[in-house]
Amino acid sequence: MDQKKKRILGQSLPIPTFQSRKKRTPMMSFFSKVSGKLRLQNRESLKKVIFIFAERAQDSSAKKRHMAMKGLGTLTCESPNKVKKYKKMVLGLLVHGLYDPVSSDVIHESMKILSIFLGKIQGKGLGSFFIDITLQTRTLLDDEDDNLRYSAFVLFGQLAAFAGKKWKKFFTAQVKQTRDSLRVHLWDRNPQVAKACKTTLQACSPYLRLRKEYSFQSEEEQRNPKLCRQLSHYHPELLQFFYANKIM
Repeated sequence: MDQKKKRILGQSLPIPTFQSRKKRTPMMSFFSKVSGKLRLQNRESLKKVIFIFAERAQDSSAKKRHMAMKGLGTLTCESPNKVKKYKKMVLGLLVHGLYDPVSSDVIHESMKILSIFLGKIQGKGLGSFFIDITLQTRTLLDDEDDNLRYSAFVLFGQLAAFAGKKWKKFFTAQVKQTRDSLRVHLWDRNPQVAKACKTTLQACSPYLRLRKEYSFQSEEEQRNPKLCRQLSHYHPELLQFFYANKIM
């Protein structure tokens, strides 16, 4: 009987331990599985991994949606050439996150990843996603959250380079409607947002026909306007790093 009791106790002990661990680290458990699949891409296709993120991006939990966007961002940075093959699927997920109804974290993460991903694909093949991204980004330029405003200006500046002939008329109208926001946030309370706004105004100047109205710029920015625009369009993550560390 003693041996039988020991066996029963031994079998029952792992149950509460497993449950408490599951409560403590549900996100870590999920992403460790995904990371394992990323390391074993020969056996598990990249498409399946993206489907996992797509499923979590629809979850009722804002934390899971946020982590799904972060995971998608990691995937985009680590395997950009492979992710390009699933461009429409990835763009669909990011745009969906951009319109998240309740979580500013999901929206912010989606904007950051979109900035990086658009740089990787150089704005090609956006299709109607261009309209969705532009409209939502515009609404975030005046958001109370500094991080959202900053990322919105970075992304909006990028879109200026990718409008092309197809969306030129549409984007020109959007820029004109955004003129007041661009002017107001040149003196934003957050200096990083103000810098991002200046770079965005430079990128949007052809749509406003403002080519010589940069007297508000610092001496460094006057020397490097082309560099700022190029970083904004193709390497926004570097531009954000330079701003954050006061390199530019």
